[in-house]
Amino acid sequence: MQYFISALIAVVCLVAGALGGYLYRKKVGEAEIGSAEEKAKSIIDEAVKLGETKKKEALIEAREEILQTKNESEREIKDRRAEVSRLERKNAQKEEALERKHEAADRKEEALNRKMKENTEAAEELERLKAQEVTVLEQLAGLTVAEAKNELVSKIEEEAKLDAAKRVIEIEQQSREEADAKATNIITLAIQRLSADLVSEATVSVVNLPNDEMKGRIIGREGRNIRTIETLTGVDLIIDDMPEAITLSSFDPIRREVARLALEKLIADGRIHPARIEEMVEKSRREVDAIIKQAGERAVFEVGIHGINSELVRLLGRLKFRTSYGQNVLNHSIEVALLSGMIADELGADPVIAKRAGLLHDIGKALTQEVEGSHVQLGVDIARKYKESKEVIHAIEAHHGDVEPQTLTAMIVDAADDLSAARPGARREDLENYIKRLQKLEEIANSFPGVEKSFATQAGREIRIMVKPEEVSDDRMVLVAKDIVKKIESELEYPGQIKVNIIRESRAVDYAK
Repeated sequence: MQYFISALIAVVCLVAGALGGYLYRKKVGEAEIGSAEEKAKSIIDEAVKLGETKKKEALIEAREEILQTKNESEREIKDRRAEVSRLERKNAQKEEALERKHEAADRKEEALNRKMKENTEAAEELERLKAQEVTVLEQLAGLTVAEAKNELVSKIEEEAKLDAAKRVIEIEQQSREEADAKATNIITLAIQRLSADLVSEATVSVVNLPNDEMKGRIIGREGRNIRTIETLTGVDLIIDDMPEAITLSSFDPIRREVARLALEKLIADGRIHPARIEEMVEKSRREVDAIIKQAGERAVFEVGIHGINSELVRLLGRLKFRTSYGQNVLNHSIEVALLSGMIADELGADPVIAKRAGLLHDIGKALTQEVEGSHVQLGVDIARKYKESKEVIHAIEAHHGDVEPQTLTAMIVDAADDLSAARPGARREDLENYIKRLQKLEEIANSFPGVEKSFATQAGREIRIMVKPEEVSDDRMVLVAKDIVKKIESELEYPGQIKVNIIRESRAVDYAK
């Protein structure tokens, strides 16, 4: 029982303690909440006051900025108005000055018009007096002014032409007596002693095939073989309807020769594929290099000169595959060298130097397809590079008239070059151009008064002109020939020279009955 009471007391005490603790915590919490509410309210009040202050400060700053902007705008407007006023005053001054100039110009124009009118009246009076004077003179002389002037000019012109013709005949006769025989003899001997074969090259080569099936093998699967050949050689292969043949096209004859040899080797071997093509092209390139070297050595040996640099010999060999107007350049160089040596020997000059210069005069053409520049300038550069003598270099530089020949060797090489290029058959030209040149030659001759007929002969190297004897005298023949030569030189392009031969013949015909 006592135990129960004790337990009951303990429970009551526990409940009372818990209730007291709860009441205490509730009181403390309410106190803290009240304190927090007061703090929050205080903070809100302070924030409201601070916001009002910031708002007032922002309004003040905005008003100050607006005021400053307004002042600056007013100041700028004031400055602009001042500038506009200044420009208006300046324009007004310019307008006043321009008006004054216009007035002055008007006054000058009026004065000038008065002077011009006075001058015109004076000129008219002068012309009237002059016409009266001319009329009086015409009545006294019995000729008009134009007739007198034409008669005087014709008389003076005729006398001048006759005097000039006589003087030209005397000079030509004197020069011919001194030089004609010797020059003709030298040139004739040089030409007669030389005989050279001509090689006519084109820009295409033809390779014969054993059969048309070979075309397909050369083309290869999807064209791989023909692409390989064209890439390695730089040559275009033209496979068309031509039976059992392929055409090789290239501006470079050396590349074309390499491609031709390679194709012939591939056709003979029968194995045509990219690897074999590469091998044959390389082998053909070595063969062409050997041919070039041999050709250069043959040219040096044939001309009979020594001590030429080996690179110059190789460049000479390259000329074997170069043509000019259908004339093989290497054969042309050999021909010029031999002619130069012969002419130098006849004139008492050094034939060795002349032959050396003649052989090397077109050496620049070996590089004209690879290096920019004229073959004359390239030849000069090459000769200087390989230490050729000044006389040889000058002959190369002067053989086309780029500079005036200063040495006998240069003149000899120039003459030999013209001889080699100008002789009939040396150079090829198509029939149409050839006929047009002959027709143009005869047309030029027939355009002169007094010419009866003209005939182009010697493959266009000579033109024979028949003149009317009653219109062209013996003295005037020389002047007519000179005039025709000048017109030919100005209107025609031709290798070498053209001989103008004028024939005047008087005939008396009668019949016995």
